[in-house]
Amino acid sequence: MRLEKVVSNFNIKIGIYFLIAVTAVYTLVFTYYYNLKDDGYILGDWLINYQDGGFKRRGLSGSFFFLLQDLTGLRLNYLVYFVQFLIISGFFWLYTKLIRYKATDLLYFSLLLSSIGFVGLLNTVTYVGKKEFIVFLLFTWFAYLLDNGKLSKNKEYFFCIALFVTTFLHEVVLFYVPYFAIALYLKTGKFEFKRYLKYFLSVGIPTLLILAFGKNINEGRSLQILCERGVHPTYGIFYWNINERDYIRQHSNEYILYFLSLALSIFHIGYYLKFLNDRKVLSILLIGAFLFSFPLFYLAIDWGRWMYIHMMLIIVLFALLLRKERSIYAFEPIVISSKFYITLFIIIFSLLYRVEMSGKGFTFEGIIYRVFVAPLELLNKM
Repeated sequence: MRLEKVVSNFNIKIGIYFLIAVTAVYTLVFTYYYNLKDDGYILGDWLINYQDGGFKRRGLSGSFFFLLQDLTGLRLNYLVYFVQFLIISGFFWLYTKLIRYKATDLLYFSLLLSSIGFVGLLNTVTYVGKKEFIVFLLFTWFAYLLDNGKLSKNKEYFFCIALFVTTFLHEVVLFYVPYFAIALYLKTGKFEFKRYLKYFLSVGIPTLLILAFGKNINEGRSLQILCERGVHPTYGIFYWNINERDYIRQHSNEYILYFLSLALSIFHIGYYLKFLNDRKVLSILLIGAFLFSFPLFYLAIDWGRWMYIHMMLIIVLFALLLRKERSIYAFEPIVISSKFYITLFIIIFSLLYRVEMSGKGFTFEGIIYRVFVAPLELLNKM
């Protein structure tokens, strides 16, 4: 009786707002920190450019920031962070607007607490400041307009243009474009293949151009150009010279653990789908979306990152299916049942384990370890 009273008084929506705020502040603070230290990945990826050798994948962003620096005289670190701040803040703001008048329940909250959901950002600091936040921003904006009946034909073409440009910033957008089609299906309840085609073409055409004409990320002068512009990365994307498939084979003992993390996430999402209508079709569509991204897992070592992007987009996607209410604090009261205990187990276990971006596919160094154990270990070493 006491347990039922405690959980019934817990406002899940306030818990979600709190998690969004903490994750947003954490992400923005550490993105700023890594930018100031000239991080070769979080800053460096945004500074791949066309000045070193011409057209290449991801090079549009660097050339854009070089132009801004020439016009303003400001440090690249600050210019990049300003854009990152707008993109990251925009995502969290739009996501909050998307769920603001939705009745959330404990099971939906558990998705955010997944080790590769919002908590994944808190678990693994190397997820911050990445270009996938552009995809998160676009998809959440798209979902918000769709959910509120504001996605006009002209706005759809705007998103297609945005996806086209984003592909020149990072080709990863190609592998997650199915979520735009799935979101449309969820709201219309029918398959509109001609409507979906423009989204796939928007990312497919620039990808083909990159494959046909794109040069290496570092054509030999990138570090010199950055040095001349006041940025001095000592590691990162410009130093990357690894055969990624060989790397995965050489670290197979670590990478095989990603299958454990994947299995846990599949169980988690599958359990959520159990309580949805039309779950069979949606399950097939989500499997299709994952298979569409499969080349990423073959070509690149960041398996945890690819899984994390899937979960973040699924969290936004499932928000479309939440019931609308009038209050911004609306939530489904917790009922003590088998569903509650299974969900609670999922949450606790999610907080126990961690999924690295690359390398360690599963460790018991989740948010509970990082908050309560790691500081004590650090104190003992001092």
